[in-house]
Amino acid sequence: MNKADSERLASGLEFMGLDLSEDIAEADVVVLNTCVVRQSAEDTATGTLGKLKRLKDKHPDRIIGVMGCMVGPKTDDLARRFPQVNVWAQPQNFEPIISTVGLALGVDYEGCLDNLVPGAPAVSTFVPIIHGCDKFCSFCIIPYRRGREISRTVSDVIHEVDLLVQRGVKEVTFLGQNVDSYGHDFSPPQDLADLLYSAEQIEGLDRIRFLTSHPSDMSGRIIQAIRDLPKVCELVNLPFQAGDDEVLERMRRGYTQAEYLEKIAELRATIPGVALTTDLIVGFSGETEAQFEHSMDVLRAVKFDKVHAAAYSVRPGTIASRQYPDDVSVDEKKRRLRVVETLQDEVQSEINGRLVGQTFEVMVDGHTRGAHTGRTRTDKLVFVEDTELELGQFLHVEITEATAYSLRGRVTETQVVEAVTA
Repeated sequence: MNKADSERLASGLEFMGLDLSEDIAEADVVVLNTCVVRQSAEDTATGTLGKLKRLKDKHPDRIIGVMGCMVGPKTDDLARRFPQVNVWAQPQNFEPIISTVGLALGVDYEGCLDNLVPGAPAVSTFVPIIHGCDKFCSFCIIPYRRGREISRTVSDVIHEVDLLVQRGVKEVTFLGQNVDSYGHDFSPPQDLADLLYSAEQIEGLDRIRFLTSHPSDMSGRIIQAIRDLPKVCELVNLPFQAGDDEVLERMRRGYTQAEYLEKIAELRATIPGVALTTDLIVGFSGETEAQFEHSMDVLRAVKFDKVHAAAYSVRPGTIASRQYPDDVSVDEKKRRLRVVETLQDEVQSEINGRLVGQTFEVMVDGHTRGAHTGRTRTDKLVFVEDTELELGQFLHVEITEATAYSLRGRVTETQVVEAVTA
């Protein structure tokens, strides 16, 4: 979500005549886009602001802006702590930064806010479709920083995607803190599936993804749309966060372990070859060893293609910070993370190892370490050694090597006629 916001702000600044600087020390305008989901992310933002203060001391005319989830409705305390910052902006609110820069440059900034669609997007790009979150999980600060859920209209989203396709985009990922809630605030209510069916009709768009989902809002219509629409990739990110019912209740997640596993079973029964990724928190308030083992039971039972695991960190202002003590030690949290990572390395090695010798559709989206990189429909990272490839090109690739985190393959065809799930 922050990457998408940064791209849109950058397009507004470019409309005013600014160019991107590769060197922060040479930039006239520096905007720090912040995440505070975990303590480590907030610490990184705070440390960067310290570096920016030293740059500001050398060049007082430099404009420093801060946006993202670090910025709440009130900024008095932030302004006191970080006087080097010229302007603060809440998530998705680009006007304060655009107007501050415009006034400093003597540029009419009004028209720069009308169409913040990236002018030179990557072949695979992000499109926010719903802002905010209404779930109020006890550990999460996001609803307090990004606000309540507000969906963009189908016509607005489709118009943006159409513009992006005209600018070279081949694949879009629809974004939301809880993307499956898309359209629930409309009257009458709509469903993410309605948007997927509309996006399927966009000529020139080859792939559609979406994240992040919530188990309580992943409807049967959404699952069927993934199965039935050729452009929608067979990949679902479905965080379970904890595998123990008591912990899930303290987290205010709204489902049980059994209900979560039922949703997984429905996905696998409906969508052939679906890939599943998830998020997991270890060491949440009061989590015992036995309760942690229930999370491990879920990992062993489902065998996810990827797991984003994190140690719990208290976010001031959340329900958990007020009601539950952070009583699992740092060392124990680290140990549990290592246990998760060890198991998941084995699972991913097993899953990816089965792909060797098979051929899949890959879209080229980058170049690194002397090889082109691409993604399968299920988001497997593939390295392809071929100097003649172009970004956005679709290939048939035979997998020759596999690790827990990536694949390597050779091109068998450069014109993909029929998608193959991987």
